[in-house]
Amino acid sequence: MLNTEHLLVYILLLPFFGILILFFIPESKQKLLKLFTLNLSCLLFTLSLILWGFFQKSVTTFQFVTKISWLPLMNLSITLGIDGISLFFILLTTLLIPLCLLTSWNSINFNLKEFLIAFLFLDFLLIGTFCILDLLLFYILFESVLIPMFLIVGIWGSRERKVLASYYFFLYTLLGSVTMLLSIMYIYYQVGTTEYEVLLTFFFSKLEQKFLWFTFFLTFASKVPMLPVHLWLPEAHVEAPTSGSVILAGVLLKLGTYGFIRFSLPLFPQASFFFAPLVYTIATIGIIYTSFTAIRQTDFKRIVAYTSIAHMNLVILGIFSFNVIGLEGAVIQSLSHGFVASALFLIIGVVYDRYRTRLVKYYGGLASIMPLYATIFLFFTMANISFPGTSSFVGEFLILVGSFKVNTTVTFLGATGVIIGGAYSLWLLNRIVFGNLKTQYLHQFLDINLREFLVFLPLILGTLVVGVYPEIFGSSIHASVNNLVEILYF
Repeated sequence: MLNTEHLLVYILLLPFFGILILFFIPESKQKLLKLFTLNLSCLLFTLSLILWGFFQKSVTTFQFVTKISWLPLMNLSITLGIDGISLFFILLTTLLIPLCLLTSWNSINFNLKEFLIAFLFLDFLLIGTFCILDLLLFYILFESVLIPMFLIVGIWGSRERKVLASYYFFLYTLLGSVTMLLSIMYIYYQVGTTEYEVLLTFFFSKLEQKFLWFTFFLTFASKVPMLPVHLWLPEAHVEAPTSGSVILAGVLLKLGTYGFIRFSLPLFPQASFFFAPLVYTIATIGIIYTSFTAIRQTDFKRIVAYTSIAHMNLVILGIFSFNVIGLEGAVIQSLSHGFVASALFLIIGVVYDRYRTRLVKYYGGLASIMPLYATIFLFFTMANISFPGTSSFVGEFLILVGSFKVNTTVTFLGATGVIIGGAYSLWLLNRIVFGNLKTQYLHQFLDINLREFLVFLPLILGTLVVGVYPEIFGSSIHASVNNLVEILYF
């Protein structure tokens, strides 16, 4: 019988043991390598669903807590635990990893074992980041995510600039993090520990809060990403393999928003209120600027990459609304973006595998030869523009309502991004799916196969379930968000 008390530990360690087993499977047995990794990642997702099943919705404290003494001499320990916020980030991670493996089933033919190890290592690090309750260990895991992602973009990327793009990604996101490490050292010197629940009880002075908040902001803003440190994202997306783009958009961008929710707001509440106007300004400029930039792009992936920046900056507005509605909207929109953006990159991957180009000008009239593909593309385009009945509508509606309570001007400017988003999304759909079929460029007329459909299916179901009945997720998030708002104001 499964011991649910240590379920979180099993979920965290399973990818690590999977990596050890992969080392003993010969490189020549490629099918066995793929099947083993896929089955392991599906088992992880199943365990995550069981974790959700045993999660107590009304409890505000952390659940499935496990504490292991690490360095007793320095008062450092490994503490694992989740609340309603981190639960769904873990679920999203464990869902997308098997989809990434399925989508790269036939496209990755060299260094396959290393590719699978990189994804399992990424799985381990991401789950650890979302469930660790120690600031120093969070930082270590948070930054370690760069290593497998750097390799995935740099080695298995699809074009000549892939190495440059991987360095862009690594340096942009690492440079801001150096200041955060210095701040963590200062916090340890002041408090005597980096354990999260102890830090929540410690009161920093206003000056300390402002300094510490700003150093954390530099780190998390580069991961979201916010202007002006957003340039690495379009480069990384364009050069990454499809599976790399899916995990990058689906989960890695959420590390920044999760960091704001978990650390910046509860540990430095006064500084969060003080710097809110700065955040509003950067986020609204980011939403409008990247939305207009998306319209003028010619590369399929660049368009979706810029839309991701706009949507994640809208999530930032929800986080800094400092109320339950806005914060719940931010979490649901992060989850929704994980479904929708991942699906859009998978949609790009389908045609790239067939025609080896991502330039929009070569496509047209795919509805006549790929009707199932066109239908799925239409569905996720509607989700991307927050059509009612999709998950994005729920998330963006809650964010805008929460933001309206705080600042109507910011809400109005943020909402313009939704309107512009509708323009570029429908423009892209029209160019790719409708119009005349360009037979001078397109020669293979193959619709979506069974493997590709199975990849899209959970994302379609997730988008619909959150859109039609958001309470299935909201009920688990509500208690944790309420607790966060109480910490902010009291």
